[in-house]
Amino acid sequence: MPNYDYLCPSNGRRVEVFHPMSEKIRSWGELCVRAGIPAGDTPADTPVEKLVSAPGLAFPAGNSRLKELGFTKLVRRDKGVYENVTAAGDESRVMRADDPASIPDLSRKISD
Repeated sequence: MPNYDYLCPSNGRRVEVFHPMSEKIRSWGELCVRAGIPAGDTPADTPVEKLVSAPGLAFPAGNSRLKELGFTKLVRRDKGVYENVTAAGDESRVMRADDPASIPDLSRKISD
């Protein structure tokens, strides 16, 4: 579901809510119910305006970028055989489900 920003000109509050595109929110009361917030002193029938905002876009990252970010990406090559396409240093490029020694040591990549 997309998120939308609404403005109540009467009280100046801006509220972000998630709802289906087919749903129309026209009043402060409807907006408060959808957002799960108290209406306060603003009358429930006060009109609200939907604000136009830029969409959030996500682009897939390539293997080299995932590697730079410290991620491990395994690609299945055969039954029980995976290729670590982001292997770094002495990490094994091939991981076999029946060979625990071939599993990447994620504790070296993950830190607090």
